[in-house]
This record gives sequence, C-alpha cells and structure tokens, in this order.
Amino acid sequence: MATPKKGRSASAQSKPGRSLALILIAIAALTGGMFASGHTTPRLGIDLAGGTSITLRAVPEAGNEEAINKTNMDTAVSIMERRVNGLGVSESEVQTQGRDNIVVNIPKGTNSEQARKQVGTTAKLYFRPVIATEVSGGGTAPSPSPTGSPSDQPSGKATDKPEATDKGSASPSASPSTQGRAVTDALKADATPSASASDKGKASPSPSATGGTAGDDASKLQEQYAKLDCTNEKTRSTVGDGVKASAPTLACGQNSQGQWQKYILGPAEVDGTDVDKAQAVLNTQTGAGWTVTMDFTDGGAKKFADITGKLAQNQSPQNQFAIVLDGDVVSDPYVRQALTGGNAEISGNFTQQSAQDLSNMLSYGALPLTFKVDSMTTVTAALGGDQLNAGLIAGAIGLALVVIYLLAYYRGLSFIAILSLLVSAALTYTLMALLGPTIGFALNLPAVCGAIVAIGITADSFIVYFERVRDEIREGRSLRPAVERAWPRARRTILVSDFVSFLAAAVLFIVTVGKVQGFAFTLGLTTLLDVVVVFLFTKPLLTLMARRPFFANGHKWSGLDPKSLGAQPPLRRTRRPAVPVDPKEA
Repeated sequence: MATPKKGRSASAQSKPGRSLALILIAIAALTGGMFASGHTTPRLGIDLAGGTSITLRAVPEAGNEEAINKTNMDTAVSIMERRVNGLGVSESEVQTQGRDNIVVNIPKGTNSEQARKQVGTTAKLYFRPVIATEVSGGGTAPSPSPTGSPSDQPSGKATDKPEATDKGSASPSASPSTQGRAVTDALKADATPSASASDKGKASPSPSATGGTAGDDASKLQEQYAKLDCTNEKTRSTVGDGVKASAPTLACGQNSQGQWQKYILGPAEVDGTDVDKAQAVLNTQTGAGWTVTMDFTDGGAKKFADITGKLAQNQSPQNQFAIVLDGDVVSDPYVRQALTGGNAEISGNFTQQSAQDLSNMLSYGALPLTFKVDSMTTVTAALGGDQLNAGLIAGAIGLALVVIYLLAYYRGLSFIAILSLLVSAALTYTLMALLGPTIGFALNLPAVCGAIVAIGITADSFIVYFERVRDEIREGRSLRPAVERAWPRARRTILVSDFVSFLAAAVLFIVTVGKVQGFAFTLGLTTLLDVVVVFLFTKPLLTLMARRPFFANGHKWSGLDPKSLGAQPPLRRTRRPAVPVDPKEA
C-alpha cells in the first residue's frame, strides 16, 4: 500500500511544470483577450473618471400618494438602469436612497449628456383622440387636402403595415359656432374629469346645456383652451398637470414650421404599457427619414384597432389621435381606416439621435412615478485623477513595505513571493479590464482599496506556506521532503483563511449598495485569485526551486539555512523511527 502512494507522490513532485504552464497559458489568454477586445484598461467609476451625480425625488400625484412604495421605486431603478445602459454609457450606478430618492451616478462618457436628459423622464405615453386643435397665438393649422396627402406639419404618421396612411394635422374648417358645438358634443361623449373608471356604465346627470355636469366641464375646458398660449414656456410646463388619463385634457405640440399648436384631447385610449417594442428605423423606401416604429402587445393592438376604427368614421380633426409623451404632442396623425396590424410608425422631423432617444424611452417603459431633480453634482476628471493617484501611491507604499519585509526576513524565498505577487497582479488587472465591458464592472476608489487590502491577504498565504516549510527543516528534514510535507498543512490553513475573507466579501456585497459593493467585489475577486496563484504558481515554483543547490543546500541567503533556523544536523530526507544500536555490534 505504501509503494503506490510513494509513486503518486513522486509523480506529483516531478511535474510542477504542468501547473506553471497552465497558469501562464491563462495569463496569456486573458491578456490576448484584453487586447483583442480593445479594452486594455479597467473602466473607471464616477469618482475616478469624473461625471455627474443626480439625486431624483419621487413626487406623488394628486390622490395617489401611496404610489411611492418600495415596489415602484425598485421598478424605477430598473428602468433607469436599462435606459442609461441602452445609451452605451460606460458605467452607471442607480440606487435608492431613503424612501423617495434615487441617486444616479453617470460617469463621463460619449452619451452621458443624453443619459442625464433621459434618466428621470417619466415617459408617459398616451394615445388620445383629438377633439380640437389650432395654432397657438392665432389662426388655425392647415387642413388636410381632399386627397389626404401629408400636411405641412410632419409631426408624425400612423401606418397599418404595409399600407401607409397619409398624415394630417388639421383643425376644424367649420365656423366658430359650429366648432364650439362639435367640441361640446365630443366632450359630452367622453369621460369628464370628474368621472372615474368605476362610474362608467352608471347613470349620470343629464348633460344639459344649462346645468349638466358634462356640459359644465366642457364649457370650462373650452374656456381654458381659448386662453391657452402654448408659446409661453411656463404655461406649457404646467398644462395638463394633475389630469388623469381617463379625463379630457389640454396639450401643446410643435409643428415643422416651429409653430406651437394647442389641443383639446379626449381620454387616453392606449397608453405606453401597451407598446411592446419601439425602434428607430431609417425609412429610405418612402423617404420619411428617421422614424420610430412601435409594436403593440396583444391587448394594445386591440385597443389601437378599436380607437382607429372609431376615429376613421369622424370628420377632421376628430379623425385624428394625438401621441402624447410627457404632456407634449409629438404626433397627431389622422386615420382613414382601422389599423389592425398591431403596429404603427411615428415619423416626422426626426434626427437619428432624437429617434433613438424616443425609441429608447418607449422600449424601456414608463416610470411608475414622477421624479424631479433635487440636486445635480458634477465631478471633474481632474479630481478623480487625483484620487486615483493617491490610491495608487497608497498601494505602491503598501506593496513596497511587503517586499521589504519579505527581503529582510525570507531573503531568497522573497524571489518566489514577489513573482507570485506579480502573477496575481497580472491576473487581477486583466480580469478587471475584461469585466468592464462584460458585466459593467467599474473601478472606483473603494475598489482600489479592496485591491490594496488583497496584497496583505496574498502575502499572508505565502508566509503561511514558507513558515510550514521552515518548521519541517527545523525538525531535521532536507528541503525537498520539507516542501512536500509542509504543503498539506499549509493548504488547509490557506483555504480556511481565504474562505473567511471571501465569505466576508460576499456578505458585504449582498447587504450593501453603491461604491461599497466595488470594495467587496474586488476583495472577493482577489481572494479567489490568491487561491489560484498559491496552488498553481507558488507551490509548483517552490518545488522547482527546492531542486536548485542554492535552496537545497541551505545557502545562508536562501532563507532556508538550517543553522539560522536552529535545525540540528544531519538533515533527514524522511521521518524514520529511531533504531536502537546493538551493544555487541558497537
């Protein structure tokens, strides 16, 4: 039984080159992947690269204060993360703070400006029927031509693919008195602001012209519409505030000539949650330029078909529907027939960027809450560079102290320790560079601190093993058997120590948020790499060095001199029980 065990041990001792070759191949592969991907440096977080930190506060809507809850806040965080990442921002951090605040950190990047604009945008999308519209400040918008060709306002068009429906942004061509009656009739037919979803289908007061509820609300809305001036920015920012989706409202929109139009819109028939997918497309076949295509959900497709079917039976402008995004009319197409294909296209004076911005917001959903910016702080790259330099200097000082200690105490063994530290550093750097584009890892200042702490953890593993080897030499063994006998006991100690460090890092990563997670992630990563380096590099390298006369003969500068360690010669290669000497033979 002892012979096979010795054979396996000898085989293991004679092939340390395999482990060394394996880890060197891994380093070469990671380095090659780093250069091939073009990411030769780790991504830097906002505190190192500079950028913008935005604090958003959730604002409750009238009568719906309970909407600010953990579920909606978490949903908002998820949507904001997808928005900024969809824009290609190098690394963003979105997290809740307290009950009603969200902190968004956007590092400096090519699309950080767009991210700042979109991150807090509610992006509430509604499809509302147009009841009346005219150019704000006097006059009416152009009426559609008899042939149904697009009008001068290219704010959008709806298509029932593959057939295109011509666009118009018309207002009534009837006389003012006729227009007033038509508006009143349309408003009476729709839900009033005082009506709720639960009231639909129930008996309501007679909407008479003298005292009916619907008539009063219609008259009030018409009065507000007559006074509405969409050319006033302050007025535009407040129009429609507090109006529920189930009620008529006023709105503003801008046409291609830069003129502001005002609208009376009916209750929302389709909303943003009914849009399954939105995409920016360059439409070269029809010459429409950049457009935004929308695919509806099954339920949304039915709603869209129903509303377009009803609108197609009306006269202009009540055969139009307005696409309202965050209170602004971005498109007001008219329809000639029900659009039953489950998809639509918004076209107009879109640039590539504006089309992508709109499709991005629609694709990643509407925020469940309304947010206002409480604070916005800009971190300059110069400040981040100073912090990074300070962190690197601290790391260099720590590394230098470790190297000095190793040289003074372990002498020749410090060569093995320093090479192991270099291998660990190479693995850490290449992995951090590759994890940036892969999982969005960004190196922030706490992460740098985690890497500095890891120097001590890695050095501790070397010290445990070296001390076990020196203990074996003190017991009278030569170096080669001492290296092998010390390894099992050192291995157990190293694994237990690294497991405790990794467990602490994992718990810290789970229970914390933000920058502290960077520290925990780096600490956990370097702890795992410590195990890899000790097993596949440090131990095999020491096995090879034990065959060299400089170490094997216990040179006084090797760090393994038996005399300086207090060993009693002669040194033994293996532990054997003492055999009593026969007095007669002596």
